[in-house]
Amino acid sequence: MSLSLLAQEALEHFEQARGWEQRARLLMQMGDRLEPLSDAEKSESNRVHGCESLVWLVAEQREGQWRFKAGSDARLLRGLLALLLVRVQGLDSKQLAQLDVREWFTRLGLERQLSPSRSNGLHAVLQRMAELVSVS
Repeated sequence: MSLSLLAQEALEHFEQARGWEQRARLLMQMGDRLEPLSDAEKSESNRVHGCESLVWLVAEQREGQWRFKAGSDARLLRGLLALLLVRVQGLDSKQLAQLDVREWFTRLGLERQLSPSRSNGLHAVLQRMAELVSVS
């Protein structure tokens, strides 16, 4: 499955990063660039359960392609969400179902830095994406 231009750019930045400190800085910068959610979007119905931090996910399908917005109260998690979103934006339901997100984070060099709780949180976000996509 080919990468979008934004996903390719993110991958290149992370491949060039030397060590965890640079990757952490990149993660924070990615999270800071996430489109903010409105108060209305931070509703209980958009909340992702199974995360230690507060996480919200909004999905919309346009012309067969999925668009997601996400937010969190945790800065590092916002960065992980931003990286997840650049990978999934614009995919159709079939492509989303086939996506190996663990492989994506491995390519970014982040898999070892994902603590069990962050890994569980990302898994909960993916589960929620799958639920939203299957409802449509």
